[in-house]
Amino acid sequence: MNKALTRETDSQEDEDVGLPPLPAGGKNYITPQGYAVLRAELFDLMDNERPRMVEIVHWAASNGDRSENGDYHYGKKRLREIDRRIRFLTKRLEIAEVTDPSVHHGLEQVFFGATVTYVDEQDVERTVTIRGIDEADSLKGEVSWISPIARALLKARVGDAVKLVTPVGVQEVEVVKVSYPAP
Repeated sequence: MNKALTRETDSQEDEDVGLPPLPAGGKNYITPQGYAVLRAELFDLMDNERPRMVEIVHWAASNGDRSENGDYHYGKKRLREIDRRIRFLTKRLEIAEVTDPSVHHGLEQVFFGATVTYVDEQDVERTVTIRGIDEADSLKGEVSWISPIARALLKARVGDAVKLVTPVGVQEVEVVKVSYPAP
């Protein structure tokens, strides 16, 4: 069957590989900086990337036979990817709940946006920053607020011991330090 005559379902189109889905009925918490990054990506896709790709596809289509035209086929595929990302970003930004962690500056309780230092049972000290699903970067020590460690730490205070469920069993971690960005 010709691929031009088939249509992917909306659920397939809106999937974005690599990002976890939001919990059912949950909110999409995000920091103001994370919101700005996603918004900038959306506007870049709409204002720069997509028009440039449309121009390439138009040029490739005007070259004649489309059946063996690599530029045309790649361009159409890239346009679908761009449109899928635009839909994804638009939906995520619509439901985003922008939360400024600096309002908790000076507190010793863990809330969204906190940078938390904790010690596990083997006396290994780790520091994580709790971020939104769409902005967490594990290479920078950031975890999503729906991750197991973040869920265990949320609402805890300095000195509290919390239970963390891991694949090897339940582990106890102690909150050593909590900090927030200055307002």
